[in-house]
Amino acid sequence: MKLNKLFKTTAAISLGFALSTSAMAETVMRVASWLPPTHPQNAVVLDTWGKWIEEATEGRVKLEIEYGMGHPKTLFDLVEDGAVDASWSVHGYVPGRFKLTESVELPNLGASAEAASVALWRVHQKHYKPANEHEGLVVAALFTHGPGQIHLAEPISSLKEMEGRKIRLGGGIQSKLGERMHVTPVGAPAPKVYEMMQQRVVDGVFIPAGEQKTLRLNEVTKQLVLLPGGMYTMSFSIFMNPDFVAELSEKDRKAIMAVSGEKLSALAGSAWDEGDKKGLEVAKQAGVSILQVQPGDQIDQEFQSLTQGMDADYLARVADRDVDAAAALKELREIARSYNK
Repeated sequence: MKLNKLFKTTAAISLGFALSTSAMAETVMRVASWLPPTHPQNAVVLDTWGKWIEEATEGRVKLEIEYGMGHPKTLFDLVEDGAVDASWSVHGYVPGRFKLTESVELPNLGASAEAASVALWRVHQKHYKPANEHEGLVVAALFTHGPGQIHLAEPISSLKEMEGRKIRLGGGIQSKLGERMHVTPVGAPAPKVYEMMQQRVVDGVFIPAGEQKTLRLNEVTKQLVLLPGGMYTMSFSIFMNPDFVAELSEKDRKAIMAVSGEKLSALAGSAWDEGDKKGLEVAKQAGVSILQVQPGDQIDQEFQSLTQGMDADYLARVADRDVDAAAALKELREIARSYNK
């Protein structure tokens, strides 16, 4: 073999080996998700987190979103069991396991989703973490959606008219509100709401205004009731499998956590806030009747009356968590209400 041909062959082998090694070194983090791909949680939050991770790990770890892996309440177990590497879900879908996070869901928080998300993350790190409610998972972020509102197939002029109506509820504090309003609760994951309202399986849903767009509820909603500050928020977490995290190099592990935590929590809250603005615009364009309740209006007075004692009920429910829940709740509200970007 001629010398120059030998050099070319050796170089080609070396290049192939380098490319092969590079491909082998690349880790794909499979993240299960469940709302539509166009939803801000997927199109903004997970997409941005993936870009942050890839940049922070210099391309060694890449995020890949996978859909259709079942009801969101099962995702905690799927990640814990290693069926996927990471996911996100609603704490309220697993009643009894997650109690402390309900603090951010209580009515009258009066803060944006971004502010509430940052507050929840900070209070979790300081107060809730020792209770280990996310046992078997590595928590990457905690966040809330924007204020939950009332979407109805037939309008109301008083909350008393909600009695007996079939309302899709997603667990957590919104279920407690449903009980106090004496609605007939119907359980189902959020992506099923459009079909359920279209077929009148339910008369309405408690959910943020953003779903007027992302779940196309503008097509099946006659009235959107907007309470001052909303009725509640819903708490979520983004979480990873501990074995997946442990198998990463220390450098990549630190890199991923550096672009998670409060930074990722704030991003998620902000994306849901922006989604609510767009959802409200879509509802208006579609001709949905919007009842903007003002502080002191009859509906607001009804709401304030029916929510009395909910703080005390919450504190009683979490009494077994060995956490100063009252101090944590106070701190959470102070952080959320004073939050500035």
